[in-house]
Amino acid sequence: MVLENAIVNCVAYSEGIRVATLDIDNVSEILKQPDKFVWIGLHEPGAELLAKIQKQFGLHDLAIEDAHRAHQRPKIEAYGDTLFIVLRTVQMHEKQIDLGETHFFVGRNFIITVRHGSSLAYTDVRTRCESTPQLLQKGPAFALYAIMDAIVDQYFPVVDALGEELETLEEKIFDEKFRRETTAQIYHLKHQFLDVKRSVSPLIDICNRLMRFDLKLIEEETRPYFRDVYDHSIRINEMVDNSRDLLSTALEANLSLISISQNEVSKRFAGWAAIIGIPTMVAGVYGMNFKHMPELDWQFGYPATMLLTLGTCLGLYIHFKRSGWL
Repeated sequence: MVLENAIVNCVAYSEGIRVATLDIDNVSEILKQPDKFVWIGLHEPGAELLAKIQKQFGLHDLAIEDAHRAHQRPKIEAYGDTLFIVLRTVQMHEKQIDLGETHFFVGRNFIITVRHGSSLAYTDVRTRCESTPQLLQKGPAFALYAIMDAIVDQYFPVVDALGEELETLEEKIFDEKFRRETTAQIYHLKHQFLDVKRSVSPLIDICNRLMRFDLKLIEEETRPYFRDVYDHSIRINEMVDNSRDLLSTALEANLSLISISQNEVSKRFAGWAAIIGIPTMVAGVYGMNFKHMPELDWQFGYPATMLLTLGTCLGLYIHFKRSGWL
């Protein structure tokens, strides 16, 4: 039952047309027919199912081990006549990025996809391919392109959503008073952009490799399709780099505004300290209890001292107010 749940689809195609839905144990019979290829979709398969797949298709132990454990970096590796490719998938849920993985085994007459984590099913991709048999007849390489294209397209709404969040943060930075939460949000967004960067950046090298002439599994007529995926990867990579630059600038602006705000507070403290210092100084002088203080015997000594003190304080207040310290 577990094996059946992990198998999303197992279908044979001939001339781009679906000809049979297969059982995993019967795949080897189709593989012997040169005019057909098999497309298998798996979702988080266990070791038992992967062992069956390995036996049917003659896959390498290291590739099977990677497909079982998941948590692999995006890469492309060749094991004899089979390509093993790992791509990161990305989705946005409640302003939080969910990363997943899709592993590909691509041979002359088969393609196997293994999904792990947060990843949409490729049912729609398969349907679109089946609606264009003239393209699907190109074989597993075209199916690989179709899925890669769908994975790359998932990055655009995620990057756009992160860009909108960046714009909101910029408005908060310049329109609101300093809040500690804004700095925390900037760092969180920076981390999300880094996750996207780590996922999409290796795609450029993978597409470059798929467009090279030394990979016999990718026929010459199919290579231009991977150039399309390459262009999309470049575009997303540039969008992420631009957003990260803006985010760094926003962080610097936020820190500068914090520093300015702190300077304003310091100036206010300094201004009030200077004003309060006048009566403090006067009180300190007359609190020394000297015997010979002529103004003590003067009839207007007290009012004159109070008026002088208040006048000096008022003068300082007006001066600081005009200069923007208060």
